[in-house]
Amino acid sequence: MAPVLPVIAIYALAALAEISGCFAFWAWLRLGKSIWWLAPGVVALIAFAWLLTLAPADHAGRAYAAYGGVYIVASLVWLLAVEGRQPDHWDIVGALVALIGAGIILFAPRG
Repeated sequence: MAPVLPVIAIYALAALAEISGCFAFWAWLRLGKSIWWLAPGVVALIAFAWLLTLAPADHAGRAYAAYGGVYIVASLVWLLAVEGRQPDHWDIVGALVALIGAGIILFAPRG
């Protein structure tokens, strides 16, 4: 089993990179921002892909599955911090369920 803090840091940084990269595309296509928003967005998405390769999983699919729970939580943090919208109680419950599932996938003993 991998140490928990480095794993959390990898997934948190990956989530920040992915969400900011995707938001750059959202800003360009949905908010009418300049096409130049795409340049840092692409860099962020490359960083996201690289960071996931650092996840201590024996298979890519398992790393991605565990990351899914982290992504859900990070997306709700983005909703609050960047978009200024409060997640409702169902958002919080769903995020906790997803995060518990991610923890089981990533840290369960394997034989």
